[in-house]
Amino acid sequence: MERIPFDVDAYVQRTQSEACFICGLVAANDEWHQVIAENADNIAFLSKYPTLLGHVLVAPKIHHEHVVRDLAEDAYLQLMTLVYRVARAVETVLPVERTYLLSLGSQQGNSHLHWHIAPLPPGVPYREQQFHALMGENGVLPWTPEQAETLADRLRTALRSG
Repeated sequence: MERIPFDVDAYVQRTQSEACFICGLVAANDEWHQVIAENADNIAFLSKYPTLLGHVLVAPKIHHEHVVRDLAEDAYLQLMTLVYRVARAVETVLPVERTYLLSLGSQQGNSHLHWHIAPLPPGVPYREQQFHALMGENGVLPWTPEQAETLADRLRTALRSG
């Protein structure tokens, strides 16, 4: 996978000093974070800094910070249903050896609860899989708003069909 360098220090500074990017996305969509699915309570969108093609984030629209403490069981299950549906759409659209599902974030930055759907393509050497494949320190994919829009359209079509 071709990757370009990613300024982790600048990213950390931004996430710790600026307003919540997920709350901002919910308030006003932008070209980088292409929304591919949403319902009354949750939203799914493409990552602005993908380490794997098809990297999608799924989050509640309301700013929650803890995956099990902040959600009632039915809200958690509704969120996970969207994670499942989107992950299936990603696997329909892209060749995938394995799909990683993770809830990441921190009280120190990116505190808004969110799940990552990260599709590992076939043929990635084992040494470059798992956490290595997900770490921005190892670079991110070259990515344009036009590429994001094209992939988002394909994912929306797969969601409607599935």
